[in-house]
Amino acid sequence: MALIKDGVEAKDSFVNTSHLDTLPASGDIIVSLDQWNEQRDALLARGTQLGVTLKSDQHPDSIADDLQHFALVALEFPAFTDGRAYSYARILRDQYGFAKELRAVGDVLLEQLLYMNRVGINAFDILGDNDLEQWKVAAADYTVWYQPTNDGRKTIRDLRNS
Repeated sequence: MALIKDGVEAKDSFVNTSHLDTLPASGDIIVSLDQWNEQRDALLARGTQLGVTLKSDQHPDSIADDLQHFALVALEFPAFTDGRAYSYARILRDQYGFAKELRAVGDVLLEQLLYMNRVGINAFDILGDNDLEQWKVAAADYTVWYQPTNDGRKTIRDLRNS
């Protein structure tokens, strides 16, 4: 599995502990929402970077007041047909102003990377070979946009009016 972050292959310092009963004593970790809710004080006392995973049925409202504690939010795509995490990414970026890492995890397909990026997801756990090259192919699929998003790219309307 490779981590593509901001368009480059990146080293992942985080360990996903969302499936563990006992957390490692040190290091950067990603916890489940349940772990966060049950062990909040102990997790904050660790003094390491924290991430939290939101499953597709766990709305960002559930962590809105705690976003300042997270270095990343991992949005789970349980199946490529489940698009709730797209909406969650927009909510986290636009409504809550979360500017740190939003990571797509789960059933992350090459065909969807560009659209995930357009809604604010900037990191991807990808399974497969030649991950960085696949990301570059996906990122180059389109060069102009009709819909505005928060990624800073001008829309066709903006380009026509400039």
